[in-house]
Amino acid sequence: MIRKLAWKNLWFKPLNTVLSVVLLAASVTIITLLILLQNQFDKKFNSTIDGIDMVLGAQGSPLQVILSSVYHIDAPTGNINYDEAKKWMNNPFVAQAIPLSFGDNYLGYKILGTTPDYITKYNGVLTQGTLFTEQLQVVVGANIAQNMQLKLGDTFVGSHGSSEHGDLHDNHPYTIVGILEKNGSVLDNLILSNIETIWEVHDHEHVHEDENQAEVHIHEDHEHDHEHEDTMVHDHEHEKQITAVLLSFKNKMALFSWPRLIAENTKMQAVLPAIEINRIINMFGIGIESLKYLAYGIMLLSGISIFIALYNRLKERKYEFALLRITGAKPLQLFNLVLIESILLCLIGYIFGTVFGRIALYFISQTSEDDFKIAFNPFEIVWQNELILFVITLFVGFISALIPAIKAYKLNISKTLANA
Repeated sequence: MIRKLAWKNLWFKPLNTVLSVVLLAASVTIITLLILLQNQFDKKFNSTIDGIDMVLGAQGSPLQVILSSVYHIDAPTGNINYDEAKKWMNNPFVAQAIPLSFGDNYLGYKILGTTPDYITKYNGVLTQGTLFTEQLQVVVGANIAQNMQLKLGDTFVGSHGSSEHGDLHDNHPYTIVGILEKNGSVLDNLILSNIETIWEVHDHEHVHEDENQAEVHIHEDHEHDHEHEDTMVHDHEHEKQITAVLLSFKNKMALFSWPRLIAENTKMQAVLPAIEINRIINMFGIGIESLKYLAYGIMLLSGISIFIALYNRLKERKYEFALLRITGAKPLQLFNLVLIESILLCLIGYIFGTVFGRIALYFISQTSEDDFKIAFNPFEIVWQNELILFVITLFVGFISALIPAIKAYKLNISKTLANA
């Protein structure tokens, strides 16, 4: 009976109830969203660099090297000489070296030249077909196959660079020979081929450009034609390039010496992904903590709102409470009545907040997947953190109702009815 009465009392003044629920739900929404984002952000970033001790890349921003080569959410700093990189890849300290070569995309999805080791590293499993074995054969990630309605045997042409509106390589169609199972890794949003495919497509592009330039020079200066042909021969023999190399070491001592050695003796740079990602997570964490403080501030306001609503309601209903006492209600039951009202408010706010937090994460995931190829799972439950949030929410309700509940408990029946 007490619970039913408490529920009806909540809607005695619906505007006050709605205001309290909205404030509490807003704070729970923000905190829930931040809990899910932080948890999944940390897991995704840490799992992606797991087993990668060092990345060799072109000189430039170390963070850009990591974001482009490991997470595929930025443009590369440039290319490096493959023969020079192989000297370090074949070093006895190296347990595994995975070369990466970028250059093209298909409707915004990156085409990556690499080796089958890259698929193995991220526990990729083929649902259909086989791995690439020849040039212009590709294996596509699960998200790409689903979003683009691709199947085995389909062909497509890539666009030059990272823009989906770049020049098309019409003379080099790719053929899909394999489709990967979705596993939540970077593989889901990549098109994979061997490195020779990337070289073939772009070597042909350079030859085509050189031939066009040669024709122009023939019309301008016949004598200069022979000189330009020599230049063409030199260009055709240009050194093979890749974008980056992912390294894991047998001996971790190389982590301390290689960055300096590579910087001093090559045109490359060696980047330690763990250091760069810790920087990102720390910066990300500061923003999350600031937003959490804001959310807890809103929760405090909601607690004050609940307290004011219950306190005013108690003054308006003191005659009702006196009558309840006369009809047999005990002081403890009145105490519980006020307390249950507050707890119900907090439960409603918590339920709405957790639902809205996941809806917000769903829309954020849609945007991040389109822009950065990073998806978040709105249905994941972070039990420990969300349980703590639940306890804090109930505690706010308990504290807010404590003074009104004590006043209801100590209600003087005779004095209240005498003043009626």
